[in-house]
Amino acid sequence: MPENDPPRRSVIPLAVILLVTGAIGWFAAVTLLVERVRGLQNPGQSLSCDISPFVSCGALFDRWQASLLGFPNPILGVAGFVAPIAVAVGLLTGARFSSWYWQLFTIGVFAAWLFVTWLYIQSVYAIGVLCPYCMLVWAVTIPMWWYLLAWGLKHGTLFGTGTRHVGEKLFPFALVLVLANYSVIVLSIVVRFPSIFAF
Repeated sequence: MPENDPPRRSVIPLAVILLVTGAIGWFAAVTLLVERVRGLQNPGQSLSCDISPFVSCGALFDRWQASLLGFPNPILGVAGFVAPIAVAVGLLTGARFSSWYWQLFTIGVFAAWLFVTWLYIQSVYAIGVLCPYCMLVWAVTIPMWWYLLAWGLKHGTLFGTGTRHVGEKLFPFALVLVLANYSVIVLSIVVRFPSIFAF
């Protein structure tokens, strides 16, 4: 049995969160990639995600931020969201992972959170356009990260038993952290794009 093995009853909620957020994120990434291919095949054609001048994915495709590593960002999502889905399925079928595996997985999810945070900043403050499917990716990556972090600290899968006390204090507020993260994004969008919310 792996060291610091969490109890089964604590693993199920984590698995469900990873499965749901991973599946939604994967769907959003695939859809965004399909829209990008459609845009290349039919230049000038309005895409399903082009809702307004401020809410559009087509307007972002030619920006350097949309291909940070030299290829479309959705490819990262299509590949990356497979990981939480696989971990969730493994947990639901009784798999147990060592601390080093949890650490690598958590680093990966943290990198995803950092990336979507950077994309949010670029979208809102540099480009001035919001991508619907990108926002869906943001929306699922945020709870995935904060819940996984709080869970890992509570059960000692990240830094051993030394963090369990901190994790036990933090874990009940995981939802608060998620909502706070959402609030920062929503408020900044309201301030940056007041015309969207003008009735």
